[in-house]
Amino acid sequence: MNLPSVSSKPVAWIAGVGASAGLGAAVARRFAKEGFAVALTGRTASRVEALADEIRAAGGDAYAFPGDVADETSIKRIAARVSEIGALHAAVFNAASGIRAPSLDLTAVQFEDALRVNVIGGFVFGQAALRALLDNGRDAEASHGLGTLLFTGATAALRGRPPFAAFAAAKAALRSLSQSFAREFGPRGIHVAHVVIDGGIDGERLRQGAPQRVEQAGADGLLLPDAIAETYWQLHMQHRSAWTQEADLRPYRESF
Repeated sequence: MNLPSVSSKPVAWIAGVGASAGLGAAVARRFAKEGFAVALTGRTASRVEALADEIRAAGGDAYAFPGDVADETSIKRIAARVSEIGALHAAVFNAASGIRAPSLDLTAVQFEDALRVNVIGGFVFGQAALRALLDNGRDAEASHGLGTLLFTGATAALRGRPPFAAFAAAKAALRSLSQSFAREFGPRGIHVAHVVIDGGIDGERLRQGAPQRVEQAGADGLLLPDAIAETYWQLHMQHRSAWTQEADLRPYRESF
């Protein structure tokens, strides 16, 4: 892909982009709507490129950078390409991986894969994003600071239960990582926040993988991707005098 010279537009980098009817895509569209150039990263090149085409067709600026979020070399390469677009103002880690299985049926390989994507991926992406945010030339004393780093969490980050042992361990570790980043880089002007998604997301993954759950949830029983994306945008826009480190989102009908 031919990249433009450095843009005057702020850049948002979203990792964990898949289907158009998914959270990563909704976040990308929300930031593009506000005039951001959006850099899109996901494992499936065809899906990442299709979303970039969709956003451009709607009048936005979007760039497809497919790759493995847990591969440090790949993320460093993508980060360098993101920097060619312009100054990074927001980064969102939305990648996730986990297997549903009884604990005694889980293999070490499956457990490790959940950790690799959720935790190692969150670390290498977060590290690359933090470096870019520190270098983007903005004033840390500005109302929104140097920029925003957001992590998509889950109910499993707060409590483990079967059959999600691997997913829960990985998401709990990601939550702890976000807290460490927030405590280290908040005072330097970077807003780091973790968002607990407490419920099913009404997207392609759930509708294709567990249609019975969609039916059981009924009207207003699932989180809408666009509604979640709106919260991500509002987190980015928070004044530095009142930053949120963790938010939890759930349908009004969801018990907790």
